[in-house]
Amino acid sequence: MSDIKRVVLAYSGGLDTSVILKWLQVTYNCEVVTFTADLGQGEELEPARAKAQLMGIRPEHIYIDDLREEFVRDFVFPMMRANARYEGDYLLGTSIARPLISKRLIEIARETGADAVAHGATGKGNDQVRFELSAYALDPGIKVIAPWREWDLTSRTALIAWAEAHQVPVPTDKRGESPFSTDANLLHTSSEGKVLEDPWAEVPDYVFSRTVNPEDAPDQAEYITIDFEKGDGVAVNGQAMSPATLLAALNDYGRKHGIGRLDLVENRYVGMKSRGMYETPGGTIYAIAHRGIESITLDRGAAHLKDELMPKYAELIYNGFWFAPEREMLQAAIDHSQAKVNGTVRLKLYKGQAYVVGRKSPDSLYSERHVTFEDDAGAYDQKDAAGFIKLNALRLRLLAQRDR
Repeated sequence: MSDIKRVVLAYSGGLDTSVILKWLQVTYNCEVVTFTADLGQGEELEPARAKAQLMGIRPEHIYIDDLREEFVRDFVFPMMRANARYEGDYLLGTSIARPLISKRLIEIARETGADAVAHGATGKGNDQVRFELSAYALDPGIKVIAPWREWDLTSRTALIAWAEAHQVPVPTDKRGESPFSTDANLLHTSSEGKVLEDPWAEVPDYVFSRTVNPEDAPDQAEYITIDFEKGDGVAVNGQAMSPATLLAALNDYGRKHGIGRLDLVENRYVGMKSRGMYETPGGTIYAIAHRGIESITLDRGAAHLKDELMPKYAELIYNGFWFAPEREMLQAAIDHSQAKVNGTVRLKLYKGQAYVVGRKSPDSLYSERHVTFEDDAGAYDQKDAAGFIKLNALRLRLLAQRDR
């Protein structure tokens, strides 16, 4: 422990990371640098600076970075190009934030000459894996400190008692048992634990923070358009927007119409099943729109191959392998597929759902002449289908003759 002179801590300013900050000072007798990432979680972050200073952190060692644009541009949008959903449903809102936080932790460690980085993820979850795999991929010699795997504070009561004994401020609202834990960023809010641990019990309404109850959403449907260039959203209702601004705008629409709620029992990478409630309002709208524009611009072979690759790609992100070569290889293929994914999608938002109701593109592969039920003016010769069917049926007929 005496080898650690300075450590960069992923710091939220909450009770847990404040205890970790003090614990690092006491246990390792080291300097602590705090890093707080603004990923669009919607919370005031300046109090984290005041708390860090109160606990003796030098002002130049307190980092509060606005990473919203980088988060959406370099992490969320590339993931969305793949239509990634873990186990078919989860839009990976927490998973995709971890590699960016780790990237900045390593950068700050280099800037400040730190020997180690630290995080507040527990030994039961996925985040410890995501933080640490990313950190080691970016700096193989870095030391990672995970207090929840080292200390003997095994309950919230013990945590608060330790905080009080070491003059760590404990907010009044933290003294009771927390009903559930949350993690939020511009893409989503996740809630887990306590009242959510019984998978048979319906999620209480007070858990939801990003969306209105679909039953209380407006009775009038609302229509919006999203413009895409090379697979990325660039405008809403014809108004050009930066990546983070666009996602924030879609979040507002999703909140209003109760879109993006997901009650999921998932398989954690560490082996256990967990139940979580996710709210991904803008991300859900965006994901539906992206598939809508791909439907008229991607060739069938490319589209189907993407769908085959997607579960592997999503699993890599979920498990923490953003910086692994296999994820980068898949990303290169996915990005290549998006060269002609340009155009506009029109969506109908109503009572918890987003529906694609129109799509158009200068690079559309949709041919009304070929598909029409009316006279196609010789665009397609229906007689060609007979030979196509016979050739595809040949092996089936031979099998049937043998087994008759």
